[in-house]
Amino acid sequence: MFSEASNFVKGVDDSLVVILGISIFFLVGITAVMIYFVIRYSRKRNPIATNIEHNSKLEILWTVIPTILVVVMFYYGWAGFTPMRNVPKDAMVVKAHGQMWAWSFEYENGSYSENLIVPLNKPVKLELSSKDVLHSLYIPAYRIKEDVVPGKANYMWFIPQKEGSYDILCAEYCGERHSYMLSKLEVYSQDKYDDWYANELGVSRDHPGLALLKQNACISCHSTDGSAIIGPTFKGLWERTEIVMTDGVEREITVDRDYIRKSLNEPNADITKGFNPGLMISYATTVSDEDMDQIIEYLKTLK
Repeated sequence: MFSEASNFVKGVDDSLVVILGISIFFLVGITAVMIYFVIRYSRKRNPIATNIEHNSKLEILWTVIPTILVVVMFYYGWAGFTPMRNVPKDAMVVKAHGQMWAWSFEYENGSYSENLIVPLNKPVKLELSSKDVLHSLYIPAYRIKEDVVPGKANYMWFIPQKEGSYDILCAEYCGERHSYMLSKLEVYSQDKYDDWYANELGVSRDHPGLALLKQNACISCHSTDGSAIIGPTFKGLWERTEIVMTDGVEREITVDRDYIRKSLNEPNADITKGFNPGLMISYATTVSDEDMDQIIEYLKTLK
């Protein structure tokens, strides 16, 4: 009945079916009883109300039956959840980084990928971390979701059981472009994955500077085509004259290497007029001088 894309689909779907079935049964049953009581005990049929003080059998039934049903629902929920926290020792480890507003995936060789690429039928453990605010990594087709909390380690794992492409979403509101925080889980055969890992992972067809901007989620807030998003566009940025707010005072600057470096290290020091402060994190420990040179060389191409 259900597509078992991962090892957790059946357990989660079974829990859903049981809980939903019980809920629908009682919704229909209670509604039917209410309608019956409205008709059977209407004022026309019972002009003089009858006071029923006690019914031991009924009281025992409405205590015992719900208790049993709650235990049944708990069992299915626990049986589905417990395996999600028990990671196999041979699981492949990938670090999943969340930041406003993009996911990035770091593999054991230190290379990054915008999408999560994994081999078929191989246990995969995602070590979750956030660079800024609270996120939640959600793979609907796999029925798994875990919060990604800044400053706190968390994890999730799964076994992909079907080749294909699956959506990765953020299920925790994390700011203005939360709904754009999308990625893909790509499941390859083992041979195709090995080839990708050996020959394509870490090899980008993008300009090195653009690859760095993507890796640090910069283009989630700054476009390269002139359109306005959360921050100023990168198009035509290099050596552009800007009006910025510094400690509440307007001043005119020219975008050069020093300004870009300061903007990355102290993003709220100089805010371009018309844009909101407080949205960008510091990259002081993330972007090296070598990375900065690559980024600047790319910005120079965006005439």
